[in-house]
Amino acid sequence: VRVGDQEPVFAIPDEDMERANDSKTSAVHFLRFELPPAAIEALHAGTGVSAGVGHPELTVHVKAIPEILRESLIADLA
Repeated sequence: VRVGDQEPVFAIPDEDMERANDSKTSAVHFLRFELPPAAIEALHAGTGVSAGVGHPELTVHVKAIPEILRESLIADLA
């Protein structure tokens, strides 16, 4: 994710969570983003957020996430 024109923040997988047991393997995997304080401040000030994928086999750029998602992100950071 990228807040405004700040440096992108890359996802960190929650690898420390157990995702399998004797009878099943989870299909749900979690990612977290450790936003720096300046990015959080910018979000609260109304700065937009973009997201994408940067992988040699798949590169996707999204101009901006919808406002409702940005507002949800801000609520999560409160």
